[in-house]
Amino acid sequence: HDVLIGPLSDPCGANHRLAPRYKEMTSPYHQEPKLFGKWTYENIVVDDISLQDYIQLNGKCQVWLPHTAGRYAAKRFRKATCPIVERLVNSLMMHGRNSGKKIMAVRIVKHCFDLIHIMTKENPIVVYVNAVVNAGPREDTTRIGSAGVARRQAVDVSPLRRTNVAIHHMTMGARTASFRSLKTIAECLADEIVYASEDKVNSFAIKKKDEIERVAKSCR
Repeated sequence: HDVLIGPLSDPCGANHRLAPRYKEMTSPYHQEPKLFGKWTYENIVVDDISLQDYIQLNGKCQVWLPHTAGRYAAKRFRKATCPIVERLVNSLMMHGRNSGKKIMAVRIVKHCFDLIHIMTKENPIVVYVNAVVNAGPREDTTRIGSAGVARRQAVDVSPLRRTNVAIHHMTMGARTASFRSLKTIAECLADEIVYASEDKVNSFAIKKKDEIERVAKSCR
């Protein structure tokens, strides 16, 4: 008897004539990883040499979705190895009613990156990285002395804290701007990131950074 050769008799693509077509159909991820399947990680340069180890964009951090379910809070400094876009997603899950809603936060970041691309015609990952570099304060103040004669002393800020504060201030600014407003959180976050990447004072994060550095300068 003749054997029927085709997709019905050979659904797994074992037949060598069908194998290439099946491979094309079943493996969309054989190419380089792209964030949300759109934005490439290639040729992204972190201008600030001190932040290069803390803005993770290489190797395992080139993810399709900023939702790796890693245990980054289990150990001190481990969050420095978290993909930089996922850190933005995690920072959006603030204020009780939003805590734990990571899928919602991922969706907001996805919309936000689409808007950034429409506004700047650039790769949104590049714009976001520049925003983080610009928005982190380089000098801050700390309290010196015991309860009686406490005074402020200017200190340098570590690179990890610079990234932490930059991301926190950007999400804080977007959250404040979108509260009781017609603009969605994605639109506000896109504005915030674009302004911060251009080092404009319209950005909440840049305003906070300037304020922190101004106070620190007076306490040297």
